[in-house]
Amino acid sequence: MANVISDETIEYVGILAKLKLDEAAKEQAKKDLAEMLDYIDQLSELDTEGVEPMSHVHPVSNCFREDVVTNGDDREKILKNAPEEKDGMFAVPRTFD
Repeated sequence: MANVISDETIEYVGILAKLKLDEAAKEQAKKDLAEMLDYIDQLSELDTEGVEPMSHVHPVSNCFREDVVTNGDDREKILKNAPEEKDGMFAVPRTFD
């Protein structure tokens, strides 16, 4: 284990994460963080020469559709359901003076 995590680091991470850790939890967190950093060190040893960077592991393409109007202007039909109508709009009671 090349990465040694200090008690101060664990305290700081606990504060950032808003966690109250007892001594056993702090020791476990130190061990877990050290293992994670060791794994990252292993990954940095890999030869990535010629590997193209990617933003996602799966191929992603634009899935947006064209914005096409499919329901024409049914204003008169809609306003038939309005309890009250004024100037082609729903008329509603005032909510404040």
